[in-house]
Amino acid sequence: MGKVIAIVNQKGGVGKTTTSINLSAALGILGKKVLMIDLDPQGNATTGVGIDKRNIASSIYEVLTMKTPIEKAIVKTESVNLSIIPAYLNLAGAEMELLEIERKYRENNVKFNRVMRLKDELSRIKDNYDYILIDCPPSLGTLTTNALAAADSVLIPVQCEYYALEGIMQLINTIMLAQRKINPNLDIEGVLLTMLSVNTNLGLEVIDSIKDFFKERVYDTIVPRLIKLAEAPSHGKTILDYDPRGKGTRAYLNLAKEVIDRNGPKEESIG
Repeated sequence: MGKVIAIVNQKGGVGKTTTSINLSAALGILGKKVLMIDLDPQGNATTGVGIDKRNIASSIYEVLTMKTPIEKAIVKTESVNLSIIPAYLNLAGAEMELLEIERKYRENNVKFNRVMRLKDELSRIKDNYDYILIDCPPSLGTLTTNALAAADSVLIPVQCEYYALEGIMQLINTIMLAQRKINPNLDIEGVLLTMLSVNTNLGLEVIDSIKDFFKERVYDTIVPRLIKLAEAPSHGKTILDYDPRGKGTRAYLNLAKEVIDRNGPKEESIG
C-alpha cells in the first residue's frame, strides 16, 4: 500500500512546491512508483513537471467536485516513474462548490463530508503507488484539510531564515486538530530545512533552533539556496533533469534516500 505524504507549510516561499516536484522525481529515479497531487490552485507543481495546463482534460478540481473519477485525472510526466494529478486556477472555487454539494446531500439526508473527498478518492488508487505526495496550498483551508485527512504523514519544509519558526506552532496545532478530529493516525514524516545560504551564521542558528524543536524529525539533508532550483520550473523540468550533476539534484536524491530509509529500505517497489 502506498504512503501518502502531504507537503505542508501555510507560509509561502519556503520551498514547498520545489520539494514536492523534486522529491517526487528523486523517488522515481530510485525506483519507486510515485503520484504527485497538485492541490494548489496556482498549479505550479503542474507546470514545474512540464504539463501544459491548456492540454489538461481533468484536474484535481474535477476529482474533488465529483465530476470525474480520480483514475481519469492521472497524467504521466516525462520523469521516470512519476505521474501527476494536475491543478489550475479553477481549483480556487472548489471550497465553495464542496460546501454546496454538502448542503444538497444534507437536504436529501445523504451523508457527505467535504473534508474527506480526497481520502475517499485516493482509497481507490493508493495500492498502485509506493508514494503519493500532495503539494498543498500556502493556507490551512479546506484543500489543506483534505490533504491532512488523506495523508499518512506530513513533511514540513522550513526555510533557513530568521522567521523560520513563525507560524510553525499554528501548523502544529492544525496537525494536532486534524489528528483529533479527522485522522488519528496522522504523523509528522519529517522536517526539511530549505534555502540555506552558505556561510551565514543566521542560517546555522536557525538550523540549531529547528533541531532543538523537532529533534530527530529533522532530515540530515539540507537544501541550499540555488539559482538553478529556482530556474528549473520555468523550463518545465525537475532539478534532476535541469541540472543532473548539480548540488540541488544531490540534495533531493539524498532526501529521497532518507525518506525511503525511514519507511523501510527493504520494501520492494510496486511493479
